Amino acid sequence: MIGLGLRLAVAGGREAVVRLAVLAAAVAVGVGMLLATVAGINAVHAQNMRYPWLNSGVTSAATGPEARDPVLWAAREDYFHGHPTVRIDVAVSGPDGPVPPGMSALPGPGEYYVSPALDRLLRDHPADQLRDRFPGRQTAVLGDDALPSPESLIVVVGGTKEEVSRIAGVTEITRMVTISPDECHGCVVGIGANGIVLTLSVVAAALLFPLLIFIGTATRLSAARREQRFAAMRLVGATPRQITRLAVVESAAAALTGTLAGFGVFFAIRAGLARIPFTGEPFFPGDLSLTLTDVLVVAAGVPLAAAVAARVALRRVRISPLGVTRRVTPEPPRAWRAIPLLVALAELAYLVGNRPQTREGQTIGYLAGIFGVMIGLMIAGPWLTMAGSRLLARRARRPATLIAGRRLADDPRAGFRAVSGLMLALFVTSTATGVITTIVAERGGGGAGVAAHDVVSVATGPDDAGVPADRLHLPPALGAHLIRANPDKSPEFHRLPGLIACAELAGIRGAGTCPPGATVAEVFPDLTEPASMTGTTTGPVWPAATQTPDQLAGLPVIDVLVATDGSPAAIERARTTLNTLFPYGRGAGTQADYAGDFTRQLSQFQRLADVAVISSLVIAGCSLAVSVAGGLSERQRPFAMLRLTGVRLAELRGVVALESGVPLVAVSVVAAGAGFLTAHLFLRSQMQYDLHAPGPEYYLIVAGGLLASTAVILSTMPLLRRVTGPAHARTE
Repeated sequence: MIGLGLRLAVAGGREAVVRLAVLAAAVAVGVGMLLATVAGINAVHAQNMRYPWLNSGVTSAATGPEARDPVLWAAREDYFHGHPTVRIDVAVSGPDGPVPPGMSALPGPGEYYVSPALDRLLRDHPADQLRDRFPGRQTAVLGDDALPSPESLIVVVGGTKEEVSRIAGVTEITRMVTISPDECHGCVVGIGANGIVLTLSVVAAALLFPLLIFIGTATRLSAARREQRFAAMRLVGATPRQITRLAVVESAAAALTGTLAGFGVFFAIRAGLARIPFTGEPFFPGDLSLTLTDVLVVAAGVPLAAAVAARVALRRVRISPLGVTRRVTPEPPRAWRAIPLLVALAELAYLVGNRPQTREGQTIGYLAGIFGVMIGLMIAGPWLTMAGSRLLARRARRPATLIAGRRLADDPRAGFRAVSGLMLALFVTSTATGVITTIVAERGGGGAGVAAHDVVSVATGPDDAGVPADRLHLPPALGAHLIRANPDKSPEFHRLPGLIACAELAGIRGAGTCPPGATVAEVFPDLTEPASMTGTTTGPVWPAATQTPDQLAGLPVIDVLVATDGSPAAIERARTTLNTLFPYGRGAGTQADYAGDFTRQLSQFQRLADVAVISSLVIAGCSLAVSVAGGLSERQRPFAMLRLTGVRLAELRGVVALESGVPLVAVSVVAAGAGFLTAHLFLRSQMQYDLHAPGPEYYLIVAGGLLASTAVILSTMPLLRRVTGPAHARTE
């Protein structure tokens, strides 16, 4: 029976071979993207599992094997050309200390190890911009096991116990942290629980579900033609069991071929996908891997799903050989189809004020709600299509409009199926845009510091006490400006912690001004401009202090500023000098660096939205193309019959446009509304934000997607003349 099924699959000649090839190609594209999505989820977890050792200063989370010799450990953040650099200072007490992955031993005093990316920067830039920050000599390059990403900038610096013990935040450890940052309380390096929840929610909603819908659509290509062929075989004596086996063999064979080709598509694009900084850092190619379970589920699941779909689709043929040739109008969809959508939205609304406290609970809650909305849209889609088609038929003034309305009303499920992928893409686009637009609007404001890009600052100590100016020993050529401790500081009375002479403030470009008549101003240590402070084109207007310039000389210094010309080389030279002069505190930086930490987080969220939008639109385009190809095959005989009865070709083109356009318009409005409502409920539950209106980019994306969809539909028009000729009025 299998051999007969394979022979019958290609018995229709060139048309049958092309049909099977298109089906296999569509499945291959879907499977390739599905595998890439699953591998991307695995890569996020694999990358996150190489962050733990960087959090080893969090001793409460240390879970690795205990070493006999303790190690002093201090982790700090530095910057180079705006990119964050992780610096770990260590002081070993013996040969049997804890060892991080990717190293054979920790560096001793006067030694340091660097990551490959930082090693390249050390070789490509002058020493006074980067290398001079690290005392001693480079003795090793970190192995891949120590690196979350090929582009990670990490340095491990060895020092004496006396040196490292003076660094702010130093701890003594005997174990390494080995648990993922999303499961670690207190860990600050890596992707935390909220980031994992957001990442998995976006990936699952934007990729997995639409891809499964697309693969299901692909397996239904030319289903109507197969039904007619198998109905004819029933008329000549084939049993229902034989027809079912033949249908399963044909669909499963094409799906199996497409699945195998899909694995080839995945491995062909894996290297390119690894370079995309999906989490803010690119992946190692090996991170984009598939487990044995992934391979088995996809390799067996897709052909099995195709076989099941074929069996279900041919249930009318198994009941009666006339079940296809004498087709009756199916029962129209009922209004109850909107209930699952309303239930899913109600579940998301319940999470507002009742958010689960655990990461697993949040993941399940949000994914259940988002999946529920998408499933609800798929269930309600045929009913919405039927409502639109009935309205179209009632308002019909031309034959094409009436034919399109009646055909859609007769089978709204088939009409909706063609645009279901676009509906999901619009839902994902609206949800992602709503979430990201709101996060940027809520968190993206605030003062950036007018002097942010030009002034490099460093704290003189770990607290606000400061150090006497005569102990700083700053080189005169540095041109440093000093921020003194304000003895009158009081957060209750809005008294700022720093003081600077107005004459000195005037010499720092863009740092702000003093009120008229003031000689000393109260400032923040690094001249950060608060969002609430009145500003001018030259910066904020700082409040006047009660001290005089002569009184400043006796006050301790809490911050040192160096004004530069804004060039990367000048900023890095100043940073290197300040880090060398003040080696025990936080690394020197500009306000652009500090603001960049959050900017990178926003960029990660934006990248998630871009991945969601672009991927969903690509999947929707593939689904529409497959549906159009299948629609041409299924329409050619009824359209050929209409042409034989005198219907003009122009009217048939109008029918094709309306049969696709009406469902698209009917579901688009509902999908966009459901997407924004889902975004609002997620934001209220997870972040206590209200939804902000999207910018013009959203409307441009939606308009572009609809125009592209229209172009795909119109691209079939030239084929109508050829596929609706008299020869196509016959049955197979």
